[in-house]
Amino acid sequence: MNLIHVIILAIIEGITEFLPVSSTGHMVIASSFMGIASDAFVKLFEVVIQLGAILSVIILYFKRFFKSFDFYFKLIVGVIPAVIVGVLFKKKINLLLESPLVVACSLLIGGIILLFVDEWFNKPAVKEEAEISYATALKVGLFQCLAVIPGVSRSAATIVGGMSQKLTRTAAAEFSFFLAVPTMLGATLKEIYDYHKEHEHMFNGEQIKFLIIGNIIAFIVAMLAIKTFITFLEKKGFKLFGYYRIIVGIVLIAMYYTGHLTA
Repeated sequence: MNLIHVIILAIIEGITEFLPVSSTGHMVIASSFMGIASDAFVKLFEVVIQLGAILSVIILYFKRFFKSFDFYFKLIVGVIPAVIVGVLFKKKINLLLESPLVVACSLLIGGIILLFVDEWFNKPAVKEEAEISYATALKVGLFQCLAVIPGVSRSAATIVGGMSQKLTRTAAAEFSFFLAVPTMLGATLKEIYDYHKEHEHMFNGEQIKFLIIGNIIAFIVAMLAIKTFITFLEKKGFKLFGYYRIIVGIVLIAMYYTGHLTA
């Protein structure tokens, strides 16, 4: 892994983390193209730079993020399913992360679903996170578990989950952003612990530099992406993202079966 790889992956993370297109899936494909997908540090890097992206949520929504303990308890309830699934299926998840074909198929199927989401859930009643119940938070958390499959998109899964519980598009998207904070923080700490346990050492100087640069870039890009996404979502909905996923998924599947894309 070199500095160019760091910059490319961090930009991809910042743009895609909060969009319903799968940041992990895009980074898996990008790292496969660059020939670094199987490197242990690259896998760690792709998780750890999510910290930069989620920091942008805390900054952008600072007042709302620190206004009540009830809000935190809802996030804890929402993140519990993902914690359980992550602990139980860690090894299987890591194997999936090495498969561009899984990413491609997930992008395609998820794209088809996004074409119809606005029509399926067109009678929202919940406009703010204060109106979200603990039961709703748990149900959205269950949807989030689908994101362990690369290409599904944590953002897409939780937003669709929120809309299925009568949240508006904006409320569902923002709750998805908030839920990302404890989810990604936990995933990052677990990934660092597993890396240290397996390799019996922490990072060298160059790796620390890459992690710092990656997080800074992801933070800056994610700040811009969140603002743009919310504005677009309020006006246009999800269909464009659905078409994008379908096109990318079909192209990647074709590339895989013609030998132009490998694990």
